Amino acid sequence: MAVVRVENVDKIYQLGDQPYQALHDISMVVAEGRFLAIAGPSGSGKTTLLNIIGCIDTPTRGEVYIGDQSTSDKSDDALADLRARTLGFIFQTFNLLPVLSAWENVEYPMLQRRDIPRRERIERVNHYLDVVGLSKHARNRPNQMSGGQRQRVAIARALAGGPSIVLADEPTANLDSRTGESILELMKHINQTEHTTFIFSTHDFRVMQLADRVVSISDGRLVLNPADAAAIASSAH
Repeated sequence: MAVVRVENVDKIYQLGDQPYQALHDISMVVAEGRFLAIAGPSGSGKTTLLNIIGCIDTPTRGEVYIGDQSTSDKSDDALADLRARTLGFIFQTFNLLPVLSAWENVEYPMLQRRDIPRRERIERVNHYLDVVGLSKHARNRPNQMSGGQRQRVAIARALAGGPSIVLADEPTANLDSRTGESILELMKHINQTEHTTFIFSTHDFRVMQLADRVVSISDGRLVLNPADAAAIASSAH
């Protein structure tokens, strides 16, 4: 089952008087449970593509489907609801709120969800802090934690809302080699045990090694292998 379909997506930004095309006719399919890396150098368009899949940005042309839902005809409120219920986000700069503890940072996005009662919210926070090995640091604020611990909080926060897809933008970029490897192993374990789909943007070879599929992007264009091209063709019928 495809959890993401991207069909003929272009993205054009206006830089002063000049248009800049960041993405050119992108089409791809992501199957449920994948651990997928979108790989390319800085400026290749991988973060732009990840943001469009995550409904943070919108395509200039083309369609994006999350599950069977097209994102093109949705209002801002509907897109926000889709993000909250279906997508989790992990950023290279962690994006934790400095005045909140680890526990509160994991809880915070769920406070906007009326479908998650308080008791369940507490259970989810405790569960995912335990999953990432931070139960003993639940009351620590970000400035009291290492970079690896902060990224683990970000992972717990991304998972606590029960997303089917987690999008990770260069999640190892600000971590040392050993910490980055432990974070990747943790995410791979979660992918395998909870069947959550992970989609990374990266130029880290370690991420590519662990991925079960790598999609390459260069100058805003996908470089497809035959298997990916066949999957896209079959999804169109």
